[in-house]
Amino acid sequence: MRVGDKHFRTLWPKQPRSQCLQIIDQRQLPHDFVIEDLTGLQETARAIADMHVRGAGLIGATAAYGMYQAQCEKRDLQSAATQLLATRPTAVNLRWAVERMLQAAATGKDLYEEAIAVANEDANWCQRIGEHGVELIRRIARQKDASEPVNILTHCNAGWLAFVDFGSATAPIYKAQAEGINVHVWVDETRPRNQGAQLTMWELMQQNIPCTLIADNTGGHLMQHGMVDICLVGSDRTTRQGDVGNKIGTYLKALAAYDNGIPFYAAMPSSTIDWSIRDGIREIPIEQRDGTELLHARGLHDNRIIEALLAPAGAQTANYAFDVTPARLVTGIITERGICDAASAALESLYPEKQLGS
Repeated sequence: MRVGDKHFRTLWPKQPRSQCLQIIDQRQLPHDFVIEDLTGLQETARAIADMHVRGAGLIGATAAYGMYQAQCEKRDLQSAATQLLATRPTAVNLRWAVERMLQAAATGKDLYEEAIAVANEDANWCQRIGEHGVELIRRIARQKDASEPVNILTHCNAGWLAFVDFGSATAPIYKAQAEGINVHVWVDETRPRNQGAQLTMWELMQQNIPCTLIADNTGGHLMQHGMVDICLVGSDRTTRQGDVGNKIGTYLKALAAYDNGIPFYAAMPSSTIDWSIRDGIREIPIEQRDGTELLHARGLHDNRIIEALLAPAGAQTANYAFDVTPARLVTGIITERGICDAASAALESLYPEKQLGS
């Protein structure tokens, strides 16, 4: 996608076959655009854990390159896999990518080429999500006057910054823009790390998508007053029966959408579907992060980046990073193979190779 007048992906090798991986350091956005060098496995694992990179697809692609770095360092690959898997427990793309790299190594494949393939595949799948998902936006647009935008509400960042390119929830929006459809996006700020305010707003503005930042608690009010046509969110792990694990607060948006009869779709590549589990509430691990994310806010003041304490010093915190939206609240799932209901049979119809017993 575009940054200024230049195309960027979220990660790329510094040189062909280089051990050094270059990333956009997302901690610095939106005020500074910083390209960071990750020279080896240790730095890459830390970048995932500390959210220099974040988002399901990007975590997976970064971890895949980390496995290549481990091979360059002559590290034991199983040990490297264990280290990477410990960085973020919720996003299943991480496990998917690491296991794919282990299998590639076991069969004698070139790990550099495999890591590049993971990244290219992620971008391609997201582009195809856009091609399928735009039909939902087209349908709504046909029912409106051309001067009225299709109002889309999203939560957290499931844009190109969360993947290698295009994004999941944003891919249909970018495709709609390319087709000349009038769209407008309501962007949840997404506390406590403010990925909506800092990342989604930044990337939508870079692409000249009309967008408006709202407080996390505003969505229900907008839905009650007919100001939201569709909710599009991403996912960090979705079960085979369609329960969607995503950034904390997604469940509340789904409840509000359900109460107001507004379609609620989750967009994701198949690498985000965990076919080994069914009950998301019981089986999706929910990451609990350091409470300083709740206690402090980071921002620009007098041309300096500062961190401010929001709560009384010493306040006790509970910082759950994700929640699970039950399949019954999800209108449908948008994947690189098409759109289906949030249900086992529907997902298996798109992915027959994942049918139980196959």
